[in-house]
Amino acid sequence: MFKDTKAFSGFSVDDLPKAKAFYSQTLGLEVSESNGNLNIHIAGSNPIVVYPKPNHTPASYTILNFPVKNIDQAVDDLTKRGVQFERYGGDIKQNEKGIASDDRGPHIAWFKDPAGNIISVLEV
Repeated sequence: MFKDTKAFSGFSVDDLPKAKAFYSQTLGLEVSESNGNLNIHIAGSNPIVVYPKPNHTPASYTILNFPVKNIDQAVDDLTKRGVQFERYGGDIKQNEKGIASDDRGPHIAWFKDPAGNIISVLEV
């Protein structure tokens, strides 16, 4: 039934203009507007729909993962653009930049968009 359907993802934010500035200016993505929503255009995919929600609650999980070849460079570049990386305690071991690297998965670092949604960069 859905085999040939071009699915897309979406998530909510509490302030569409702030989200547009963050995704387009801070992250450098192509962002368009239609029907009162934002469309984030990423390589090889349908746009990701970002919609306003007055009672928005940030996702408690990672909503977007951006694969990168060099996570140190990506984290440095994003830090220069004002992005602050999350620091998690417990059994997640992170270096001084906020990059987690252990035997359980890829090198990864998390940050939040202005609405509090969690995003990651991970080394592939």
